[in-house]
Amino acid sequence: MEPRDEGSAPTAGPGVPHLAHWGTYAAQAEGGEVVAVHPHPEDRDPSPLLGNIPGSIRHRSRVTGPAVRRGWLESGPGPTDRRGVDDYVQVSWEEATSLLAGELRRVIDRHGNSAIYGGSYGWGSAGRFHHAQSQVHRFLNALGGYTRSVNSYSTGAAEVIYPHVIAPEDDLGSRSTTWEVLAEETELFVAFGGVPLKNRGTNHGGSSVHPARDALARMRSRGCRFVSVSPLRDDLIDPREESSRGFGPSGGPEPHDDSSVRWIAPRPGTDVAIMLGLAHVLATEGLHDTAFLARYCVGYERFEGYLLGRSDGIPKDPRWAAELSGVAAEVIVDLAREMASRRTFLSVNWSLQRVQHGEQAPWMGVTLAAMLGQIGLPGGGFGHGYGSMNKPGLGRLPFSLPRLPQGVNPIDSFVPVAAVNDMLLQPGEPFDYDGRRLTYPDIRLVYWAGGNPFHHAQDLGRLRRALGRVDTVVVHDPYWTPMARHADLVMPSTTSLERSDLSGSNNSPYLTAMHPAVERYAESRDDYDTFAAVAELLGAGKEFTQGRTSQEWLEYLYGEWRERVVASHGLDLPTFEAFWELGHLRLPVEDRRNLLEEFRGDPEGHPLSTPSGRIEIWSDTIESFGYDDCPGHPAWLEPVEWLGSARAQQFPLHLIANQPRTRLHSQLDHGATSQGSKVQGREPIRLHPQDAAARSITDGDVVRVWNDHGSCLAGAVLDDGLRPQVVQLSTGAWYDPLDPADPSSMCVHGNPNVLTSDRRTSRLAQGSTGQHALVQVERYDGPLPPVRAFTPPVAKKDYPS
Repeated sequence: MEPRDEGSAPTAGPGVPHLAHWGTYAAQAEGGEVVAVHPHPEDRDPSPLLGNIPGSIRHRSRVTGPAVRRGWLESGPGPTDRRGVDDYVQVSWEEATSLLAGELRRVIDRHGNSAIYGGSYGWGSAGRFHHAQSQVHRFLNALGGYTRSVNSYSTGAAEVIYPHVIAPEDDLGSRSTTWEVLAEETELFVAFGGVPLKNRGTNHGGSSVHPARDALARMRSRGCRFVSVSPLRDDLIDPREESSRGFGPSGGPEPHDDSSVRWIAPRPGTDVAIMLGLAHVLATEGLHDTAFLARYCVGYERFEGYLLGRSDGIPKDPRWAAELSGVAAEVIVDLAREMASRRTFLSVNWSLQRVQHGEQAPWMGVTLAAMLGQIGLPGGGFGHGYGSMNKPGLGRLPFSLPRLPQGVNPIDSFVPVAAVNDMLLQPGEPFDYDGRRLTYPDIRLVYWAGGNPFHHAQDLGRLRRALGRVDTVVVHDPYWTPMARHADLVMPSTTSLERSDLSGSNNSPYLTAMHPAVERYAESRDDYDTFAAVAELLGAGKEFTQGRTSQEWLEYLYGEWRERVVASHGLDLPTFEAFWELGHLRLPVEDRRNLLEEFRGDPEGHPLSTPSGRIEIWSDTIESFGYDDCPGHPAWLEPVEWLGSARAQQFPLHLIANQPRTRLHSQLDHGATSQGSKVQGREPIRLHPQDAAARSITDGDVVRVWNDHGSCLAGAVLDDGLRPQVVQLSTGAWYDPLDPADPSSMCVHGNPNVLTSDRRTSRLAQGSTGQHALVQVERYDGPLPPVRAFTPPVAKKDYPS
């Protein structure tokens, strides 16, 4: 065990202060393991994901020491079909560091820095210094740069469409209308995609409080009405609450004494059609705010020509929307009239843009809210992602928090993150992105730290073939995740609980001192120490470390931030030593904010960042790109994966592959909370009882889910809280192929990304479409294969140095 430079963990109290993306807590440890966690006392609705932490430090899936894939060690770098199949040889840190430095030097000298892909997309740690993405990007920048990824799997379409239409996506989330304002002013909350509280637990940089449940309860008690437009009933209210039972798929009421909550269950993927039907009612009945549209928007008249059918002969009226969505026309008419008569807040969840043509739902949501004319009014207007992360609805700090500088990347090569497979498989091929014609670089080395693309990526068989094309894959991870199992060099990382850090989010009232709770496990090292050693061998050690240890970096980052905030805001902030002793630092957060209130008050003095400075219902910029899959105004564009397509004749069930309620992405899938949801060791899949009965499936059966992309096993859970013909299987089960040598092999654990197509939203954003897939489900009657996802691959210290 190497000496620590952070100091030892404090022992007073019920545990040491710490922070995860899903909550602030105190960790209790015994014998090198976390045995209990205690949520922050001010968090009235702590995330159940905290239950995955106890037992995670010494879990059998930990990487115990540096490991090298045997085929790479014996035959050298190069394309191979053995990633994910070979066993591993455990080597010393000295040898691992030397091998890694040598391979980086080879690739840079022969192919240039653009041949290194450093996307490293993931949520490895909430810490602001030990943030894995920041560490690997700083390291690669010190070596001369790398090909980067842009945008995210979660909001890839929204990040590109919103700046053209209204504002950057991050501003819509971090500067959103707060729950305080909604609780006091909103009369009707219409949520496309609902407000699933399971997603409200997490935030970049960590979450200290979770106010959404209380805010929704306050809104309901004040008389606010809720409408959830989603194929899943529990996308609005937690199913443990009796009031979650709202209205059924037909649009008519079920026996129920809480008329404040209404569930409208459309065919998945038809939200834009419903919004158009609502807009048609507003326009034809004179319920739209023409004064707002004239002063604050551009292009409504051109959009109205499409809406009313003047441009294509098809009026987008409620009957047209009903045929596509399965929602009765009278339900659409009544909702439109109610929206126009009340202070209405319209929320569009992230899930709506993780589909083919995903740019259209956010754009149409803004357009519908603009027609109501309430954008910028307290409790009215528009919001994005209120059910997607614990950021929208929270106040914002008046200053940024400490963060590790990543340096400057001199390489201008990039790829939209959802297009990684195409980049690796089609080097030199052109692609479109946001009005630009670009070329995929020739990647020879993939460097990944702090993430698991087998959770995020679509079509995992194609991902495996893509990873097989490059010369070398390097992974830093505490665990033998599916990505680590496809690496050539595996560098064992510490978890956040084995090191010191500090963190908080820009929408949280606390900066937290993240004290180490346990000693480093086995031969694990902080990523910073690994990068520092490799950088030193490559002559970039001083540039990467600036001569500082981890502890010195923490003190420097805090001190620089403290000096800046004291000077700019006059706050009385403690020294680093006092902050570390306190464990938490409470910061001022503005909790009463209304999105775009300054713009509404003075659109000339506070213009938007769009080309016109106003809301762009019609975009000359987007129209000039000439994309047939993203025209110059929001539109209904038929996707391939929906129940109205010819494809549904072969695969008649619509799979929703949403975020899990028992873990963040794939993190700690072996934890108690996540494992408690499994059915016979498999990820649960929810089916409507009538769909299950038609297939002789009973609750608790193991089923095979399949289409022409792949197949997986899952555990059946019967639930009438889904629209018929809809099944729900969350992402994040660790990929576990029946035959590791076959990229198309069935996943026995239940990862739905073996079923999703590697198709992207459009040529505009190239975003992920992993939310939807058409599938068939059948009872699995064969011998059940074991789940081996958490059993490490063989790693032997038997190779001569």
